[in-house]
Amino acid sequence: MISALSKVTLLAASTLLLGACAQSPTGRSQMLLFSPQQMNQLGADSFNQMKQQEKVSKDAKLNAYVSCVAKAVTAQVPSSYGITSWEVVVFDSKQVNAFALPGGKIGVYSGLLNVAKNQDQLATVIGHELTHVLAQHSNERLSRDQLTGLGMAVADAALGSSQGSGAAMAALGLGVQVGVSLPYGREQESEADRLGLDLMARAGFNPAEAIPLWQNMAQAAGGKAPPALLSTHPSNESRISELSAELATATPLYQQARAAGLTPQCKK
Repeated sequence: MISALSKVTLLAASTLLLGACAQSPTGRSQMLLFSPQQMNQLGADSFNQMKQQEKVSKDAKLNAYVSCVAKAVTAQVPSSYGITSWEVVVFDSKQVNAFALPGGKIGVYSGLLNVAKNQDQLATVIGHELTHVLAQHSNERLSRDQLTGLGMAVADAALGSSQGSGAAMAALGLGVQVGVSLPYGREQESEADRLGLDLMARAGFNPAEAIPLWQNMAQAAGGKAPPALLSTHPSNESRISELSAELATATPLYQQARAAGLTPQCKK
């Protein structure tokens, strides 16, 4: 027999779940238990912690290049998302990685630029990471862990507790700092690939460069441990096949952007 307390708990949980249903930009059903304000604060706090833990690059030319690409891509983010500005930081590290966080935060490791050979390939990565934020994938992952009872520390962090900061950073995809990474699901990755490709194409970057980018990623592994970006973003034939199919949509967007005068000239 279910106790009165259990009934109240179940009723409260059911009410919460019914109020948390949402849809991703592609129409996929999502369960989101945290408010945009909570996610933005969590992203900002985690980013500040990153800047304290990691070495920030002082290379003016490198920073200008990454900022140029990021600015062009973020300019295509619809105002409806409510992100009025983006903070871009280059971390001086050999890691082949990048990330974006709720609240308009972008981090790029200098090691990525040895694999993303040109502005279009870098824009592919940035577009992919931005889409994780725009599609609320971090909120979705936090909510999933909360519902399965695995994310209590993460939930505490999102609600303002300092005790769960490490777990929260892991849930946001910052696994390098805390020794664990919670990967996005296949559906989330596919969304980020598709929507990210369209986003960078709208900015005037060539979406066809996504194919050699992921081939470069696979080559960078060299039979050893894969780049950090690949550890949660598997590069395989299926992914490249999906990206190739998406070019039918992204290429016209790229052509329209170029015709409208969007011709980024970001140089290393």
